[in-house]
Amino acid sequence: MPTHQHPGTGKPRAGTAAPAATVAPGGTVAPDAAVAPDGTAAPADAARGPGPKETAARTASAALSALGQLIGGFGTAFLAVAVLLLLAVTAVTGVVGVGLLAAPAALRALHALAGRERDRLGRWGPAIAAPEPPPTRPRSALADPTTRRELRWLVRHATLGLLLGLLGVLLPVMAVRDTTFPLWWRLAPADANSTSVGFGPAQSWAEAISVGLLGLAWTAIVLGLAPGMARLQARPGRRLLTAGPDADLSLRVAELTATRAAALDAHATELRRIERSLHDGAQNRLVSVTVLLGAARRMVARDPAGAEELLERAQSAAEQALAELRTVSRSILPPVLADRGLAGALSGLAAHCAVPCRTDVDVPARCAASVEATAYFVVAEALTNIAKHSGARQAAVTVRGEGGRLLLRVTDDGRGGADENGGSGLTGIRRRVAAHDGTLSLSSPPGGPTTLEVNLPCGS
Repeated sequence: MPTHQHPGTGKPRAGTAAPAATVAPGGTVAPDAAVAPDGTAAPADAARGPGPKETAARTASAALSALGQLIGGFGTAFLAVAVLLLLAVTAVTGVVGVGLLAAPAALRALHALAGRERDRLGRWGPAIAAPEPPPTRPRSALADPTTRRELRWLVRHATLGLLLGLLGVLLPVMAVRDTTFPLWWRLAPADANSTSVGFGPAQSWAEAISVGLLGLAWTAIVLGLAPGMARLQARPGRRLLTAGPDADLSLRVAELTATRAAALDAHATELRRIERSLHDGAQNRLVSVTVLLGAARRMVARDPAGAEELLERAQSAAEQALAELRTVSRSILPPVLADRGLAGALSGLAAHCAVPCRTDVDVPARCAASVEATAYFVVAEALTNIAKHSGARQAAVTVRGEGGRLLLRVTDDGRGGADENGGSGLTGIRRRVAAHDGTLSLSSPPGGPTTLEVNLPCGS
């Protein structure tokens, strides 16, 4: 029902639900969101995303962070080339027996470099669980799965990782050199190359300015490609250097301890959110109802018209409190999940999203209620972020149930640049997923598209 204002009071009239701040599923507050008739969040200013300055700042920050990762990876890639050559020489000389004496030292160098790469990747993202110390004897190392994975990583990092790291070093240098070339080209020697790639010397201002434009192109390449290059460089390490499924159970215990702590933190955050929502919303409305009813009771004999106005305001406040209580209850465990199942619940979220969204849900059997609730909140928070921050024209939600796992993907064609540390609720999503021993991955290069993938066990 539409909301009408009572003249002179600024309060909604009876029989309507007033706009109120809603609490997003991830624990963040969306103050400009309105409550739809079914209690879902419908952001009023969803189309108004971050401004050009904020977008440029986020893009530059992401590029600088990626360059730092690439340069750090270039250092370990250079060492990987040296270790790869050492292992190759050890293998060749092992035929005559000399390499057997050097093999333990070469294997220790490999394991040390792998440990250094784990530490480096842990500084730029989620920590990598290290396996048990692998053997250094040649015969044992050949049969050790950890050593074999480290060798596969070594080859990839010494080739592709080295190339990407080299580009991470050269591209910003070329961008700065060519962009500033018009400022100093007359001071350069007569035979100096005009561009970083070696094209002939500049003889005029037009040629010097063209070099500056080339520098701007290098800058655009850095801003657009550096984050993707950093992820590509780190991917082999994150996939091959982590502890395998046959790792010692103590590693699994440590991981479960960390996820349990994250679950307790998420639970405490959720309780604080519910308490804050009830205290700041419904409780204040109910106090207002009590005050208005008391005032109306005292006025009914001498001023019936004024008492009727107070009763109308009290009814409006009571309905606002009811709407807020419904919103809070839906954020705890949405009843639509029990009524319509996960597919119907996600269709409802997509229908009320400010950005056109399509859903594709294929889950043959129902998952545990807590898993379905987590999937619902992940999609709700993701769609809220898309509507508020992405500037996307369309979004898509895909859910599959395969092999006892629930696979969830949310994509949009927006501007990208999503940052888990930027207060967008992604940290809350990750904690919810970790509480179920699930995994979350985010791909959001500047310029888009953004893809959020979540993998949950169906029976948690």
